[in-house]
Amino acid sequence: MGKTKNTVVTDFILLGLSHPPNLRSLLFPVFFIIYILTQLGNLLILVTVWADPKLHARPMYILLGVLSFLDMWLSSVIVPRLILDFTPSSKAIPFGGCVAQLYFFHFLGSTQCFLYTLMAYDRYLAICQLLRYPVLMNGRLCTTLVAGAWVAGSVHGSIQATLTFCLPYCGPNQVDYFICDIPAVLRLACADATVNELVTFADIGVVAASCFMLILLSYANIVHAILKIRTTDGRCRAFSTCGSHLIVVTVYYVPCVFIYLRAGSNSPPDGAVAVFYTVVTPLLNPLIYTLRNQEVKSALKRITADPRAVNENK
Repeated sequence: MGKTKNTVVTDFILLGLSHPPNLRSLLFPVFFIIYILTQLGNLLILVTVWADPKLHARPMYILLGVLSFLDMWLSSVIVPRLILDFTPSSKAIPFGGCVAQLYFFHFLGSTQCFLYTLMAYDRYLAICQLLRYPVLMNGRLCTTLVAGAWVAGSVHGSIQATLTFCLPYCGPNQVDYFICDIPAVLRLACADATVNELVTFADIGVVAASCFMLILLSYANIVHAILKIRTTDGRCRAFSTCGSHLIVVTVYYVPCVFIYLRAGSNSPPDGAVAVFYTVVTPLLNPLIYTLRNQEVKSALKRITADPRAVNENK
């Protein structure tokens, strides 16, 4: 039940996803299996990049390993709490837990956004600045850029959490969503949230749009450079190095745009798209890279053929 209007909210009730009650017993194992596969798939990518010397010395695969690490944490922030919706357990989340979930969701999500931009920049340098690539993108610079992405993501998450929870919440406390996210939580504020909504979504828009434009700019230059390659085989090899990243970026951005450009909406498709973005995408990333990237597949074969390689390459 919601709190009375004069009571400070101490917890929120996550109403979860709209679903027929008779599907609860089916949805629980489905999301549980998705979570386990997400963790195992991304852990496999991490171990492969770490264990194979041909991969962990190259910026492209350092970035891929960081992406897998982010996916593991993003999934852990969202999915376990979502799984509880399909059990008889309490749907309440403490106020502090709601703040933490919103912060980590936007911290990890925006860090992913920055990381995708770095991955596009890395591919741009590898294809358009091939001879200077070892100088322009070395291990130290790659580490610095990744650290910068983490710091920027943390700042972004802090801004979102501060702007959302600086408002008073005195009831009701029922969040009509499966996670504590900005649109659903701001609807429960006991004060006018118009300014907060404008600032938070402007911030999200600037981050997402800036990263997306930089990615487009990188790939515009990449395509221009690839079209100059005279041989068909050369063009195919160049495109293949970018294909996985393009698919991942598309899978990431399309649901984000759908959710945050329609922030005032509360229709069932919003929940379905949000589940795809927060639950399914972290599962798809390792699949996309292992199925489409020949070097990752070759590294997996080497490791599975000789398990001692993991210890030898520490």
